[in-house]
Amino acid sequence: MSYSRGDIVLVLFPNSNMRTAKRRPALVVQATELNTGLSQLIMAMISSNMRRVGHPSRVEVQLNNAEASQSGLLTNSVIMTDNLATVLEAEIDRKLGVWSDMLAVDLALCHTLGIGR
Repeated sequence: MSYSRGDIVLVLFPNSNMRTAKRRPALVVQATELNTGLSQLIMAMISSNMRRVGHPSRVEVQLNNAEASQSGLLTNSVIMTDNLATVLEAEIDRKLGVWSDMLAVDLALCHTLGIGR
C-alpha cells in the first residue's frame, strides 16, 4: 500500500532507546512524491497524553474540531513533530485516517528543525 503526507497510520513506532517500540498512531510527514526508492516513511508520533500540549513543536488534536473528523483517532491527541522516526512500511498495520491541517504541522516542524528563523 502507498501512503501519503497527512495520512495517520497505526504503526510500530520506535522508542528513543531504539531497542523497544510501541504500536501507536503516527502522522506521515514526508513529501508524498519523495521517491527515495526505500520502503520507509518519515513520521511524527501521536500521543494521547494531553499534558504534552502547549509546546510549539506539537499540534493539538481535539476530536470536536473539524480537522479531526477524518483522523481516525479515538481520543484527543498531540502530534509530536519533536518525536520523528523513519519507519519501514512493513511495520504499518493500517491507515486510520487523514489529518487535514498540515499548515499547523509544517509550522511545528519548522520549530522542531529550526527552519525559517
